[in-house]
Amino acid sequence: MRTDYALRALFTLVEAYGRGPIPIRELARRNDVPKRFLEHIMLDLKNLGWVDSLPGKAGGYFLARQPTEIMMGEVVRCFDGYLAPIACVSVTGYKRCTQESFCRFRRVFLDIRNHVTRVMDRASLATVFAGAPVRDSEVANVDCIDGGGI
Repeated sequence: MRTDYALRALFTLVEAYGRGPIPIRELARRNDVPKRFLEHIMLDLKNLGWVDSLPGKAGGYFLARQPTEIMMGEVVRCFDGYLAPIACVSVTGYKRCTQESFCRFRRVFLDIRNHVTRVMDRASLATVFAGAPVRDSEVANVDCIDGGGI
């Protein structure tokens, strides 16, 4: 949830980039995030140098870096720890498995990790914001996949 909430808040700040700060109450309301939880997340984002804040009645949060300089991979790693689908193919969250020396499916998870990492590390907040939201029909389109159950 922390990654989800952090991304919600960041994209709200991308939308308002250059137009001034957004109060924490407004960020929480617009993103359907509990204010107390969002306060902790915003402090983390501030400590990372991605956002800054102004105190006072007209204060709030704003992006401290340009949206082109913050990558989705950075945000996910910050709050989730790593992008790997299983620990035995993670660099930062690696955990040894007794099956590693002969495991066949580990290769698939390594390929997934590498693909996801490339996509996430190339996706700046600016490029993602410029894209269109996912439509329900795209999620439900099983013609694009090799089977159901996804």
